[in-house]
Amino acid sequence: MGNGTKEAIGLVVSDLDGTLVDKKKQLTPGTIAAVGRLREAGIGFTIISARPRSGMMPIADALAIDDVMGAFNGGTIFRRDGTVVEQHRIDPAVVRGVFELVGDAAVDTWVFADDLWYASTDQGHHVDSERVSSNQAPVIVSDFTALYDRADKLTFVSDDPALLGALTGRAAAAFGARATVVQSQTYYLDVTALAANKGDGVALLAEAMGTPLARTAVIGDQGNDVAMFVRAGLSIAMGQGPAEVRAKADFTTGANDADGVAQAIDGIILPRV
Repeated sequence: MGNGTKEAIGLVVSDLDGTLVDKKKQLTPGTIAAVGRLREAGIGFTIISARPRSGMMPIADALAIDDVMGAFNGGTIFRRDGTVVEQHRIDPAVVRGVFELVGDAAVDTWVFADDLWYASTDQGHHVDSERVSSNQAPVIVSDFTALYDRADKLTFVSDDPALLGALTGRAAAAFGARATVVQSQTYYLDVTALAANKGDGVALLAEAMGTPLARTAVIGDQGNDVAMFVRAGLSIAMGQGPAEVRAKADFTTGANDADGVAQAIDGIILPRV
């Protein structure tokens, strides 16, 4: 966790799904207004997410974010004008190894590469949700081999917590020294490049925006957000997040469906300006 810094906050970095947007994956008027109050106070604001760039652009447009942002948990650092500042893809040998490890497990498979979303099926409620999150439709393929050398993110999808938890543990044990292996949601196992984690990502964003990590506040809700909780001066967990994630943050705010980010801005961050 962060150190609950008493230094003046100069930058806020927010996760998207389960944090900045509500359960319908929409920005609420209350959240938009709170981000405006941050800017009026002279505080920078940007976003980092497991989403691809295409899925972050509607949020960036709505909030007029022209500073750097982090897609794929920080694996791709980019600007709203399309400029890619830094990009880290998964080691192809790791991609191959993860696919061999997963084998014929009962999971849906997604690969994000070439700014596209490749999927094993276009059916299911998680696919419908990802259409919104990614802001694109899936390209259906039965063989992902041709994508091994340029994959930004692998996602394995299952509503069986035991199955996905076991796969996460095995993948982390086998490849955790060469890739970032996390569950971005209880039903998503994500594999990204080793440097594509929110800890390194928030450090890159803070540096690019000229703000020390000690003066950076971060907000998130899931296990993949803990890496940035550790690096930032101030960490805030969403109220509906898992207890083990909330325990690793300096503060807990309301749920994402209760304008939790706005609550954090007004009650925790702005008093530290």
